Amino acid sequence: MPEHFEVILRSITSFSLLLIGARILGKQTISQMTMFDFVAAITLGAISANLAFNTTIKVHHTIIAFSIYVAIIFLIAIISLKNRKGRKFLAGDPTIVIQNGKILEKNMNKMRYTLDYLNQQLREKDVFNIEEVLFAIVETNGTLTVLKKPQFRNVTRQDLMVAVMSEQRLPIELIMDGEIIEENLEQNKITRSWLKVELQKRGLTVHDVVYAVLAANSNLYIDTYRDHIHSPIDKE
Repeated sequence: MPEHFEVILRSITSFSLLLIGARILGKQTISQMTMFDFVAAITLGAISANLAFNTTIKVHHTIIAFSIYVAIIFLIAIISLKNRKGRKFLAGDPTIVIQNGKILEKNMNKMRYTLDYLNQQLREKDVFNIEEVLFAIVETNGTLTVLKKPQFRNVTRQDLMVAVMSEQRLPIELIMDGEIIEENLEQNKITRSWLKVELQKRGLTVHDVVYAVLAANSNLYIDTYRDHIHSPIDKE
């Protein structure tokens, strides 16, 4: 077999294996990662890359190595679910870096966590004054969780004793790319006739609609192909 054809086939096999491995290991592999998740992802990526282009390595050897790593990672994930000490060893503990408006320098030094990075992550949480913070915690995946002091928290409807309409479900997608999503209609007991009547009220047909969603408050959001915006801001 010509070498370039072999590389093509190996690349397809590599991608397929990586996709299958990710499906087995679950969504956490592609979300914010802990140190263990990071090491696992790097290792699986390296094995897959070698399978794709390193023709000196036999395909079945690479597949065996990949399968073993997936099995090990999956087993460790199960152990982490069942054993608190194992989970703590693999993922570590959250670390408090601000307490009652005071920076805990010792905790930051242990993590090699700089003030510049702390300020950056605080700004991402809309915090520009450290005195507003009751607790700031660096989670095991590296993100910063911030709890503001009570006087600096956003006011809620409950605080103001304003009546709130209850919401019992998630928004329901009804139309996408000009096609009705039949599954969502059936699961939520919504009829096609009701949907078409709602579209007719707006002078639309199904094929005019890019996206239609029934919100949790029962309002119907509709976006059409023709937006009637004469000067779109993001026009390229």
